[in-house]
Amino acid sequence: MRASSEEIVRESQRILGYIKADTLSEADRDRIVADSLENFPLYVTEAILKSRKSYSDDYSVAEWEDEGAVFRDTHGHEYIDCLGGYGVYLLGHRHPKVVEAVKSQLNRYALHSQELIDPLRGYLSKLVAMITPGDLQHSYLVNAGTEANEMALKLARLATGKKHFIAMEKGFHGKTMGSLSATGKGLFRQPYLPLVPGFQHVPFGDAGAAEQAIVQLLRSGETVAGIIVEPIQGEGGVNIPPPSYLPDLRAICDRYECLLIVDEIQTGMGRTGKLFGVDHSGVVPDIMTLGKAFGGGVAPIACMVAQHRWWGKMEDNPFILGSSTFGGNPLVASAAIAAIEVIMEEDVPRIAAEKGAYFLEGLQTIRERHPEILRDVRGRGLLMGMEFYNHETGYDVAKRLFRKNVLVGGTLSNSQVIRIEPPYSISYQQIDYVLNALEDALQEKV
Repeated sequence: MRASSEEIVRESQRILGYIKADTLSEADRDRIVADSLENFPLYVTEAILKSRKSYSDDYSVAEWEDEGAVFRDTHGHEYIDCLGGYGVYLLGHRHPKVVEAVKSQLNRYALHSQELIDPLRGYLSKLVAMITPGDLQHSYLVNAGTEANEMALKLARLATGKKHFIAMEKGFHGKTMGSLSATGKGLFRQPYLPLVPGFQHVPFGDAGAAEQAIVQLLRSGETVAGIIVEPIQGEGGVNIPPPSYLPDLRAICDRYECLLIVDEIQTGMGRTGKLFGVDHSGVVPDIMTLGKAFGGGVAPIACMVAQHRWWGKMEDNPFILGSSTFGGNPLVASAAIAAIEVIMEEDVPRIAAEKGAYFLEGLQTIRERHPEILRDVRGRGLLMGMEFYNHETGYDVAKRLFRKNVLVGGTLSNSQVIRIEPPYSISYQQIDYVLNALEDALQEKV
């Protein structure tokens, strides 16, 4: 039943009081946690609370403030963030330059009229063309990575007139219907079958399997619009392909006149020690998608960028791919512009490579001491994974690390491979703390 206007105003004002307060009383801190435990089961989803229990033995940890490589709960307890929003916080939490840009834009105007030219969309698209490899040129700005991949798939069909896609087993491209059709994880796909037709999945890292799938489709009279692939599979388990893999896929796409779509939503913007994952192999995609760290850890924004030769249909009808009311709005565009400036000025890819190498060496040393628990460690830059022998062990280690104030990427659905994706601003002292905490957690397991 709808509440009265007075009740709605009173509740809104109470919540805004927490938001606007410089400090919270102890009673306020307790109340926010209690409210959260009540609100999620009633108005969101109770299962979200249960999934958060993968990190904590109770439900009392409510995220409230953050900076750099850490966040704090309502009671001021500090945690080192090695989950990093699954890639969002490459630049850390609330990077000052990104926050300053968004505040400045907010003081001018926040959204746009839809009918007039919004300059920041053009400026950001120009910068994307400047930082991406080869002749990638035209951008389509959206709100989230799954939207960017939807646009990429639609553009590939639009530009080529062809239908089928080759996608990868264990690949992850989002959970909207088109992106989910490209995703190669049955856990996400099965509840929604049948999905969008025209997707065939092959083993990741095996270019020959991709070519064979194309040949079989062509022999049966089908057409192939493109191959969609991640340079490194994140959700799939931090899977790194052979060095020749992306160059081979590029050659296959050229040979069969289909498009190479590279999903850089998690690997892009410097995360892997290069500006983009494809930069490790020198490959230029026909279409690339960006997200997560693209907004500097402050604003939700994603992007599809494509070569000029595939953009012709967009000139015939610029709205044919879709209508994104909020995509590329001035606030999020200002964040992405500031993020690009920080990444280039501070040479974030170099820092990610150096700190990632240090972190990975420490993980490898720990694995050598605990081979009976830790099956493998692997990674590139600040995208790393720890593989355990089973889900239960990884889940338990994630909980033990959280008790030591370290957040990693362990989940209820699968913790066999735990991702480590800290911000570039993580200090070497913080890395050492995480490594020591992991050593202690494994010692406790023994």
